[in-house]
Amino acid sequence: MKLTCLVDNSVKQSSPLWGEHGLSMLLETPQGRLLFDTGASGTVLVHNLLTAGIETRTFTACALSHGHADHTGGMADLLERRPGLPIYGNATLLRERFAMVEGSANSIGPRMRAEDLQRQADLKLSASPQQILPGVWTTGVISVRTEAEGRGTNHVIRAPDGNGYVPDPYEDDLSLVIERPQGWALVCGCCHAGLLNTLEHVRRVFGAVPSMVVGGTHLVTADPAQLSHVVEVLGRLGPPMLYLNHCTGPTGLLALSTCFSRRVAPFPAGSTLEL
Repeated sequence: MKLTCLVDNSVKQSSPLWGEHGLSMLLETPQGRLLFDTGASGTVLVHNLLTAGIETRTFTACALSHGHADHTGGMADLLERRPGLPIYGNATLLRERFAMVEGSANSIGPRMRAEDLQRQADLKLSASPQQILPGVWTTGVISVRTEAEGRGTNHVIRAPDGNGYVPDPYEDDLSLVIERPQGWALVCGCCHAGLLNTLEHVRRVFGAVPSMVVGGTHLVTADPAQLSHVVEVLGRLGPPMLYLNHCTGPTGLLALSTCFSRRVAPFPAGSTLEL
């Protein structure tokens, strides 16, 4: 199996791919090709796919880590080129989401209307883990969260009674879990449920802590005490190999690489991993 970062905030040196604040990765297995997230725009996603020589008609499925626009922004262009594509996500994927800025709620959810997405794609939404390809699952909802979440302080949804807004519970957040002979690999979008909560969820549901973590871990908002705690817990776990990007943030990447040295590396657009 091979994992390629197609879209990220950063681009590998000398790569012809474009970067933007968003994330998309491609998992290639003997049984099919799975696109994980679609970046923030069809413009960058399509350019990078064409540049990498990847044809959308070869995609078996797409999985969406959550409903924020920087992970779902390329959906319209993707479905224009691959109509009917099976799309996996958690049950609340299509819920409206907002960022509260100076008292105003600005939409940060999918740019496609829910009815258009339902019409153009083969939606497979569930709160439970779903198998997408042999050896590849979604985590399902990460419901037990005893550790800190990867939370944006201004992320909100509409209140259940329709009056005002409440903090986003990030029930849509999921990651991919990949079975490998050398141990599970975890591929994250933003890890809004929290990196440590996600690792514990995989241990509880799939039977072991992942030996590899790839993607965004939303440590960009973590304070020094939280980062120190994450480092301590990861140290007790092994730690896993860490290939990090997107919302991990430079401080988070530095803290982890300082402690775990060669077990930590950035994973910008244009990077590949043999799993």
